[in-house]
Amino acid sequence: MTRADVLEAWGNHLVQARRRSPHTTRAYLATAARLLDFLGKDITAGVTWAELARCTSEDLRRHLAARRAGGIGNASAARELSALKAFLTFARQQAGDAMAAPPRVRGPRVKKGIPRPVTPDEAVSLAAMADELASDDWIGARDRAVLVLLYGSGLRISEALSLTGSVMPLGDRLVVLGKGNKERVVPILPIVRAAIEDYLARCPWPISADTALFRGAKGGALSQGMVQKAMARARTVLGLPQTATPHALRHSFATHLLGAGADLRSLQELLGHASLGSTQIYTQVDAATLLDVYRNAHPRENES
Repeated sequence: MTRADVLEAWGNHLVQARRRSPHTTRAYLATAARLLDFLGKDITAGVTWAELARCTSEDLRRHLAARRAGGIGNASAARELSALKAFLTFARQQAGDAMAAPPRVRGPRVKKGIPRPVTPDEAVSLAAMADELASDDWIGARDRAVLVLLYGSGLRISEALSLTGSVMPLGDRLVVLGKGNKERVVPILPIVRAAIEDYLARCPWPISADTALFRGAKGGALSQGMVQKAMARARTVLGLPQTATPHALRHSFATHLLGAGADLRSLQELLGHASLGSTQIYTQVDAATLLDVYRNAHPRENES
């Protein structure tokens, strides 16, 4: 069996059995390829599942040490270790190992950061500025529609850009296909609906049920990179920090709903989180926001 055979089988498993996204699949394949390089299994070398199944904890530690020496941080090393364990579990299953447990290696400790939301006014200003700075009227309307959608409905950028013309005409809710191909329903506010309809009225490319809703300048599906560039230009003009990214708009959606009284379970459903633990981080965000308000507004805060 060749190295290519191994990677093809692993990729097919990720897509078909694990239902991983294209982005995650690419990352996991790259991680597996680096391990094969480390084990001396280059393009010309043959490899068997049994050989991979014999990969030890010490092998993984030495490989990760080399990766750390190459400059990756704790968060990247932790993600890489998780991907490697999944790959080696698959290899052991393919080799007929009934136990199929990966080598036991403790990953680096990763401090979970608190998302930094933008304010409602900043979210609106970012969308408006992206519109103003665009090279063409219809592209400005498109950028504004995407950013308003991310903030108004709490979508991941990948979810927004995967929408097709089949969602039109919009009502007051939208069915979104999220991580793991799980569907959820999100609200569509009038301002979001109006922004998308304005973009569609200006878009020079025909939008059908089976084509991307948001289109690039040459008619293809809009890429995440173009949205990120539009956001970067807008935040620079507005003097906002680099943390004001498209994903920060999703954080803001969650934080502002929580601040307005939404319960965590409802927020979990709206965000499409698999576990409540992923949603609970927003309670920290809200507490941090309240502390900032106190520090900036309380008349006795600056007294010694």
